[in-house]
Amino acid sequence: MANPPATETVTRRLETVRQHIRLENRHDLAAVMETFGPMARYDDEPWDEHYDGRDGVRSFYEQLFQALPDVEIDVRGEHASPEAVVVECVIRGTHRGAWRGLPATGRRIVLPLCGVYTFGPDDALAGERIYYDRATLLRQLGVFREPTSLAGRLLLFLNHPVRIARAWLGGGR
Repeated sequence: MANPPATETVTRRLETVRQHIRLENRHDLAAVMETFGPMARYDDEPWDEHYDGRDGVRSFYEQLFQALPDVEIDVRGEHASPEAVVVECVIRGTHRGAWRGLPATGRRIVLPLCGVYTFGPDDALAGERIYYDRATLLRQLGVFREPTSLAGRLLLFLNHPVRIARAWLGGGR
């Protein structure tokens, strides 16, 4: 059988991503995992963390659902081609579980995120790669301060006293 036209492939793959996100919003880990093919991969680029294989991807989602048990993905845009689907979205949730060594803060996050989905020959997900601003996330969780704020300046001085002293004295580097 010949390869299907590109528009059919794009339509099928876009529907796979839409179903995947619906299942993420339901927090149905088993069903989310079924959207991935055998060579699953998840890349959290802001943290330079890469999860290979179905067990690795499952581990990522277990951490996510524990840290943000009410996580919600609001899709704002979709861009599809035969090679990949790109989704622009906003992630919302409450930090109720430990994550990346940070105990639960109880704080809400609202985070713009871009996800790139790739596919295997069976049109199942081969990979998901996400991009977002890590500083925005950490600021919303209460662990990041802008260096121009009073708290940020104090923390900067406490963390880098010699460098800051040199800068104030005009030494630059």
